[in-house]
Amino acid sequence: MTFTTQPTSQNGRSTAAPARRRAVFPFTAIVGQEEMKLALLLNIIDPKIGGVMIMGDRGTGKSTTIRALADLLPEIDVVADDPFNSHPNDPELMGDSVRQLIEQNADVPVVKKKVMMVDLPLGATEDRVCGTIDIEKALSEGVKAFEPGLLAKANRGILYVDEVNLLDDHLVDVLLDSAASGWNTVEREGISIRHPARFVLVGSGNPEEGELRPQLLDRFGMHAEIRTVKEPVLRVQIVEQRTEFDQDPVPFLEKYEPQQNDLQRQIVEAQERLKGIAIDYDLRVKISQMCSELDVDGLRGDIVTNRAAKALAALEGRTEVTVDEIRRIAPLCLRHRLRKDPMESIDSGYKVEKVFDQVFGIAE
Repeated sequence: MTFTTQPTSQNGRSTAAPARRRAVFPFTAIVGQEEMKLALLLNIIDPKIGGVMIMGDRGTGKSTTIRALADLLPEIDVVADDPFNSHPNDPELMGDSVRQLIEQNADVPVVKKKVMMVDLPLGATEDRVCGTIDIEKALSEGVKAFEPGLLAKANRGILYVDEVNLLDDHLVDVLLDSAASGWNTVEREGISIRHPARFVLVGSGNPEEGELRPQLLDRFGMHAEIRTVKEPVLRVQIVEQRTEFDQDPVPFLEKYEPQQNDLQRQIVEAQERLKGIAIDYDLRVKISQMCSELDVDGLRGDIVTNRAAKALAALEGRTEVTVDEIRRIAPLCLRHRLRKDPMESIDSGYKVEKVFDQVFGIAE
């Protein structure tokens, strides 16, 4: 998911024709929940981190934050009237029909489109998620009649699954497979159709309603924990902001427009900077040593920690990863990979921080 900033007028507003859309609470106005916001931003900068699982109390702004993030992101170039939001230049992000048109040097119309945020309903079937093939039409007319599902709609966007811990394990597996490979394949009666499905997978849930099996949880790149804000002053601030927004969204959105534009620009610049971020060999060895001492299975923890540290360095305008970036993202990347027993609760991050201090030689 790579973005380009839109042309702006002198007051910083987009010069594109305004579209009538439902007002969305601004991302930069959200108070607290820094861990969740950071994990989401890093996944936007580098979708290959592998998504984020957000676990926490009810009513802590999980859905609000994810919708706010999707609304914050700049528009992307897509092929007009394409069900997969195909990229006009990147073959890895375009459907077969668009690729064939480009190979034939045909004229492909391109339009600007808001980044999609697709909400997966809890009762969704596999056909609704993956799409369906009309076998009768395929056999009688000899064409691959495909009805795209939610994975097609989510390509180059965000796929949000609320209460993912209540979703059928098989369906979670399908989502994780598509998120990891960037492709969705549908096979029916010997007919196979494949389309791009590269999205940021965001799952949320309440631990009281049960947790994902460790095997599935491990496949989420990051795990953010959120708790109800305890400080009375912050609680009052959150209530007042929400009331102000609900009563009259327009002036509230205008107040936060400069911060929104700044963060949008920061994200775009971070994506451009990401490829050039370096991480010293000694730091990479210490990341792997930390994963080894925490007894993390496989190498997914090492890979995600390296990726997230680079994304954070890019977000903050640096060209090289420092120990500070690793310290800040290590609990997010590793805490959910420590469980060996499904009955164990997820570590709050204390164990990860303790091992980090030992490996990196930081005094407690």
